[in-house]
Amino acid sequence: MADITKDKTENNEIEEIADAVEETVEETAETAEEIAESLDDDDEETVKEQDEEAEKKESKIVDDILEIIESTLLAVFVIVMIFTYLLHPVNVVGGSMNDTLVNGNRIFMTTVYTGPHYGDIIVINNDMAYLLDQNGNVIDKDITGSDLKECIIKRVIAEPGQTLDIDAEKEQVIVDGKVLDEPYIKETVNSTGGAFNFPITVPEGYYFVMGDNRRGSADSRFPEVGLIKKEQIYGKAVLRYSPIKDFKILLF
Repeated sequence: MADITKDKTENNEIEEIADAVEETVEETAETAEEIAESLDDDDEETVKEQDEEAEKKESKIVDDILEIIESTLLAVFVIVMIFTYLLHPVNVVGGSMNDTLVNGNRIFMTTVYTGPHYGDIIVINNDMAYLLDQNGNVIDKDITGSDLKECIIKRVIAEPGQTLDIDAEKEQVIVDGKVLDEPYIKETVNSTGGAFNFPITVPEGYYFVMGDNRRGSADSRFPEVGLIKKEQIYGKAVLRYSPIKDFKILLF
């Protein structure tokens, strides 16, 4: 009888242990499932965040590329406008403007300017010479076949309405009764050129120009250049950019 009781007690204990083990297994399984679900949620959240971050990076790259393209196009547009309407490259040929400009220099001229005024360096279409008759009236001189019928570059010495005199003996240029102080010239003037009987008054709409190399310049003093009509002026020189070591602003 005692053995049966013992067996029953042992069986009960075994069943209790089995139930406890089963309960523990179930709890463990539930915990594992919760952990797995949590990990899945974390993984999904991480993947989502990574995707969002990747999209943001891609969007930023696209924005940066578009900004670079926009800036580049704007810069190109500005440069085109500048070189179309403001600055034009010009090559200097010859030595009539020595030592301010020498053969081979490259300059920029502008077509947007006021004047021109005394001291300005201008680029000229010398397609026709304009002289004065005995009464001071302008007369045309055809220079077809002349080597000087070309683009030339000179400095404005007298403007419309001013009185100009050249004293070759004293090597002086006189405008409105005042001897010009000309630090830009290579040598003083020693020839009146033969185009005019000085003094003269420059007519309205015309200019008297000379090269800085006064003894080696064919300019308004000579019949094949004469007075410069305003419509003959291409533009005003603003700077020398080549050679780079001789870079210089040419505004007077």
